[in-house]
Amino acid sequence: MYTKTKKATFNLHPDVLIALNQAMSRGAAPSKNALVERALIKELKELQRQNRKSRWEEGSKDPLLLKDLEEIETAFQTADAETARKVV
Repeated sequence: MYTKTKKATFNLHPDVLIALNQAMSRGAAPSKNALVERALIKELKELQRQNRKSRWEEGSKDPLLLKDLEEIETAFQTADAETARKVV
C-alpha cells in the first residue's frame, strides 16, 4: 500500500553521502529515501528508549512513585498468592 510522503531537504557531510552511495550499490535498500527513512526511524526509536530510561531513573528517586508502587505490590500479593494456588 502506498503511503504519501513529504519532501524534505537536508545537508549531509560528503563522507555520509559516499557511505550512502556505497550502501546502495550493495543493495542495502530499494532507494536512498528508504534507507534514510529506516535509519531515522531506528534513531528516533533509540531516542525514545533513552527518554523512557531517563524518566524511569528519575522515577526511581521519587518517593511518591516508590510509595505508590509499594502499595500496588502489597495490594496484589493476595491476588498473586490466590492465583498461584490455582495454578499448582
